[in-house]
Amino acid sequence: MSQIPYDRVKLARDNARPTGLDYINNIFNGFMEMHGDRRFSDDPAIVGGIARLNDTPVTVIAIEKGHTAKERSHRNFGMPNPEGYRKALRLMKQAEKFGRPVICFIDTAGAYCGIGAEERGQGQAIAENLVEMSTLCIPVISILIGEGGSGGALALAVADRVWMLQNSVYSVISPEGCASILWKDAAKAEDAAASLKLTAEDAKSLGIIERILSENDIGKKEFYDRIRSLLVKELGGLSNDPDLVGKRYDRFRRMGVNAVVKE
Repeated sequence: MSQIPYDRVKLARDNARPTGLDYINNIFNGFMEMHGDRRFSDDPAIVGGIARLNDTPVTVIAIEKGHTAKERSHRNFGMPNPEGYRKALRLMKQAEKFGRPVICFIDTAGAYCGIGAEERGQGQAIAENLVEMSTLCIPVISILIGEGGSGGALALAVADRVWMLQNSVYSVISPEGCASILWKDAAKAEDAAASLKLTAEDAKSLGIIERILSENDIGKKEFYDRIRSLLVKELGGLSNDPDLVGKRYDRFRRMGVNAVVKE
């Protein structure tokens, strides 16, 4: 297990890591994909639909990067446009209507920051997801499987439980972006990564996530079976909680309370 934060960033970005669709296809049964945000278009960077977790109907949403160069280009390298987040929210509201739990798989460097995305309301789309997810009356579990970049990741992570894979990262900005802002030098990304507290262990110690998932046998049947068992167990408890929304509010309200500010 790497001990240098920037090494974790490299592992999180590794092209060989399983992508969102790999988790969907190996953990769930009968996945039926749904398309479009009913406002503009379909965004291939976010995949979502209905599936079964053992015998339980669930809504599954994943940010998808793709594996090959052609797939990655088609998926915009896992950087969603506003219509992707609006599609995700449409599916979450549909899940709430029919009482289905929501499971999200997150792997993005961040939301796409192109001119078209901004013109179509990228910031508003992310903000709407944050607000609506905070009050969903159904269980929500989000898992960071690679990169968890900025609001692009948080837009699918206002959940009852947030888990991270052992070598995933979760940060307000990329190390390169942070280094460019603070030191005007992207080459200092390694120093920035050390300061950002972006590893799974950092997030766990700060109360940002609840569980770190081992990457032993990653990509193998045993790996997916282990995650499926954890999801089944966790959803069993969440589904019987009468104060789901209140506890979700408290979960996020506690964040930062014990942070120490050094002058």
